[in-house]
Amino acid sequence: MTSETPTPAAAGAVNSRIESYRSLTPQQRLERLAEHVALSDADRGLLAAPGALPLEIANGMIENVVATFELPFGVATNFTINGRDYLIPMVVEEPSVVAAASYMARIARACGGFETSSSTPVMRAQVQVVGLADPHGARLKLLAARTEILEAANARDAVLIGLGGGCKDIEIQVFPATPRGAMLVLHLLVDVRDAMGANTVNTMAEAVAPLVERLTGGEVRLRILSNLADRRLARARVAVTPEALATKDYSGERMIEGILDAYTLAAIDPYRATTHNKGIMNGIDPVVVATGNDWRAIEAGAHAWAARDGRYTSLTTWERSADGRLVGTLELPMALGLVGGATRTHPLAQAALRILGVTSAQELAEVTVAVGLAQNMAALRALATEGIQRGHMALHARNIAIGAGAVGPEIDAVAAELAAAHDVRSDRAKEVLARLRGA
Repeated sequence: MTSETPTPAAAGAVNSRIESYRSLTPQQRLERLAEHVALSDADRGLLAAPGALPLEIANGMIENVVATFELPFGVATNFTINGRDYLIPMVVEEPSVVAAASYMARIARACGGFETSSSTPVMRAQVQVVGLADPHGARLKLLAARTEILEAANARDAVLIGLGGGCKDIEIQVFPATPRGAMLVLHLLVDVRDAMGANTVNTMAEAVAPLVERLTGGEVRLRILSNLADRRLARARVAVTPEALATKDYSGERMIEGILDAYTLAAIDPYRATTHNKGIMNGIDPVVVATGNDWRAIEAGAHAWAARDGRYTSLTTWERSADGRLVGTLELPMALGLVGGATRTHPLAQAALRILGVTSAQELAEVTVAVGLAQNMAALRALATEGIQRGHMALHARNIAIGAGAVGPEIDAVAAELAAAHDVRSDRAKEVLARLRGA
């Protein structure tokens, strides 16, 4: 994959279109998944049983471990991205997320799927300098010493340099008047290759700190990465025909008009934009979690990006093309890795990457952004028609039924009655369950 160019279609044997996948049991879904992506017996064993994260591994990941906590691990189907099919692992507790992404991917699939691209995986490390009488003069001293600074940073990671990465350039910001006096911030721009990059850039920032102090005469305070990875962008685009969007109750034209109106409110109103963008992250976060990446960093970077022009707005854009198609685009920082951290230590994160079949962090970022765009299209489509609650509450009813004590076939029976009555409440679920058991 090259910087700023679309990913070429890969020659893979995966077919993401699995008929009636949602209607199968979890065991049957696993069997079908294994058929489609040639899972090993070890991966099938990990996915089939609870306790995939041994306590001894968990104890090495964080502090004060007493147990592990499980979340549902689902697979979104139907995704075609840059001409290649993907099955998408998603770890999430919210109903309707996986179903919505899969359904929108099916609609997009009939129109050619998603197109994606990305920039090179460049992260920023920030080195804050205080105590400067001449911050602008200090800036020029650092710029003149660019080569020396790059050499000091790159001396700390020979492996990364060997892979073609490393510190590639510097940027310098001057804040001449703050409540704490003049400040200068040196940015190290580091190509981290297939890593998320936090440890790498933090180490480089600490390595150059003594040199920065010597050159400027100031005192270095913070030496840390920025999670606003605005040099590490991933993009997705989809173009859907009116015919693909039409339902028996809504024409494609009416659907597009409703989606454009819903998007416009998100573009102009931060109250709507916040929920609109949360829906995008409903698609992105589950992929990030499934692959063992830092979803908090992704969230922080995305919302900062949404406010980069001084006003919080929609992360996506939706338009109508000259030929009448609905065109959606999404571009945002996406600092994901295939190596290091939980991605390497969590057994299910490794299995998720094998299911995806991605070969670079950039490819993973592009796939993830495509899922976010699909999720946004699903939410806008629902809002433009029957409203968000109809489909969501039908799935949420299963959670309510389980919470009321339903087991086995009782779950679907209680959920179906609650959904049909549009009355999804815990007390109502208990009433329905008591009547079923009494009968």
